[in-house]
Amino acid sequence: CILSAYIMNETYSLLFKRLGSSCRLFFSHDPVKIMRARGQYLYDENGMQYLDCISNVQHVGHCHPSITQAAAAQMDLLYSNTRFLHDNIVLYANRLAATLPKKLCVFYFVNSGSEANDLALRLARQYTRHQDVIVLDYAYHGHLTSLIDISPYKFRKLEGQKEWVHVAPLPDTYHGIYREDHLDPGQAYADTVKSLIEEAHKKGRKISSFFAESLPSVGGQIIFPTGYCKRVAESVHEAGGVYVADEIQTGFGRVGSHFWAFQLQGEDFCPDIVTVGKPMGNGHPIACVATTEEIADAFTANGVEYFNTFGGNPVSCAIGLAVLDVIEKEDLRGNAVRVGGHLIQLLLQLQTKHPLVGDVRGVGLFIGMELVKDRVSRKPATEEAAHLVRRLKEERIVISTDGPWDSVIKFKPPMCFSIEDAERVSTCIDQILGGWLTLKNTSSLQHSFPFDEIYI
Repeated sequence: CILSAYIMNETYSLLFKRLGSSCRLFFSHDPVKIMRARGQYLYDENGMQYLDCISNVQHVGHCHPSITQAAAAQMDLLYSNTRFLHDNIVLYANRLAATLPKKLCVFYFVNSGSEANDLALRLARQYTRHQDVIVLDYAYHGHLTSLIDISPYKFRKLEGQKEWVHVAPLPDTYHGIYREDHLDPGQAYADTVKSLIEEAHKKGRKISSFFAESLPSVGGQIIFPTGYCKRVAESVHEAGGVYVADEIQTGFGRVGSHFWAFQLQGEDFCPDIVTVGKPMGNGHPIACVATTEEIADAFTANGVEYFNTFGGNPVSCAIGLAVLDVIEKEDLRGNAVRVGGHLIQLLLQLQTKHPLVGDVRGVGLFIGMELVKDRVSRKPATEEAAHLVRRLKEERIVISTDGPWDSVIKFKPPMCFSIEDAERVSTCIDQILGGWLTLKNTSSLQHSFPFDEIYI
């Protein structure tokens, strides 16, 4: 144990000596050194097991044998530049096309979600000949300069909002300007986008695209109100723009009932461009942009060749095909429905017991539990959420927060997450919150609760 602690300290010291200090660790006050993983479980250097509730990148499970075997087999044959003819990229494009609406039939393969979103911006601007972009408040679309510019979550901490960026209210029916008691929040929030377009036109500006995650994640695990996306798309199309759906965190069956989260808005809604990444390769760097023939033709017409050295290479596509096979063979969409639905019900039961739990929302294995100081004001319980994450880590459950105030406990686990896992995490949350409530009720302090003194 002493040797292990020494090695851990040395690793931690070298990490901040050799890597930029802006690169953050989970649980930086007491980091976990993970040495191996399998399925939904992580193991530290002492062999201690942790339940992983947040690794949506390892979509079908950490180190899935079918994925590693497919990668090794193809790597042993060919790992080439993508300008050579190969079956894998065509086979994979066909498999992806089968999951999408027919009009989304042209694919550009890249290496990351950030690359995909950057390319989507280029496609939209080339097709529309317009520059301006509408995004949702608190959005995050990637780390490239072009994407920081359209990510309020980031640019508000940096150089601020560019004149060609227009920020629409987040369609949050719990904290937002239109809430769950509104007669038609979908229409009301869509009207805010229409107003932004009208204001931009008065200034002589033209909209190239509306850019949004199909389910905002950094914004706090938000579920769009019914009809919102379709009505926004109508306004954007009338303005000569296109609708870009960022599925980088929500695609490949995470919502369970559908393969893509945008499909929750109904069969009569289809984006013009869809970007995918993270879960696509189960941790291997592969991503892509799907779009229409019309938009692809306009991009080709500019006369500038598009080339990506590694995007769509045979190994990446072999891995992508294996991921699709696992999703189908192991019925991971069905698992998301069953386990996600059970977890939501368990969290709703916690809501009836614990005043800190203000809201529970989600679909499939994309779930948020928001903590509040009180349910009337809905004031975010940021400190309490942070302490819950720390306490769960002590119980060897890895989880984190999201949302504008970091008050939302987010659940985006590998899709092999089980009923037993859901019950384990729910039971631990119940016990932790119950312990806090007992201490608070016996405390002489009526207006504050000294979490720091007890738990840090």
